[in-house]
Amino acid sequence: MASPDKVLEVSHVCGGYDNGRLFSGKNSYREIIHDASFTVSYGEILGLVGESGSGKTTLTRLILGLLPPRSGQITHYTKRPQIVFQDPYSSLNPAYSAEWIVEEPLRIFGKYDAAERKRRVHEMLKKVGIPRDCYAARPGELSGGQRQRIAIASALIQRPRFLILDEPVSALDVTIQAQILFLLRQLRDDLDLSYLFISHDLNVVYQLCDRVMVMQHGHIVEQGTVDEVYDHPTQEYTRHLLEAAL
Repeated sequence: MASPDKVLEVSHVCGGYDNGRLFSGKNSYREIIHDASFTVSYGEILGLVGESGSGKTTLTRLILGLLPPRSGQITHYTKRPQIVFQDPYSSLNPAYSAEWIVEEPLRIFGKYDAAERKRRVHEMLKKVGIPRDCYAARPGELSGGQRQRIAIASALIQRPRFLILDEPVSALDVTIQAQILFLLRQLRDDLDLSYLFISHDLNVVYQLCDRVMVMQHGHIVEQGTVDEVYDHPTQEYTRHLLEAAL
């Protein structure tokens, strides 16, 4: 059932992995995410922060449906989100042009003819700031910022309402980071998007996000507006992360 005010609801979700041991009995399952509950509101940018190994990747896999929850419920109020990864070079096919890469989801979808696909691709490439003379370029011929713009265009070409952004600017230098963050804000407003923005960089999260969640050892230990959490953290772990970011 559609919700007018949120795109995702995660309610008391636990999840993890089977270790693959055939005769290990009850010990074969390792829980990573423990009783996670939160929502992503319509038009919101929600940040998710935590050190490596805190469970951010496992939580993402649960949200995307790549891993079934052990218990609890994940409700999508739009179609499942698309994801933009940290390293666009490894997520883009190096053998094909930018135009081909962005068009590929539409070819798989099979709804539009070639002319309409081309129109939509050119419109999206323009929207993310790729100049026309780069449409035929392969990923190896583009800058890091341009590759990330292509990855964003590819994620948006089927017009989802919700994106997961997994460390999307951490591989970029500071100037390009600022440009991509500006683009993400602009796309959020232009296309009525919501984001789950995953990052280890609390300064970037503060610049972009409306709210923030802090994850430690698979638990969401703190969440609130960025001003609430950054100015008045209630957890020692959050204070540690903020001190390390200074």
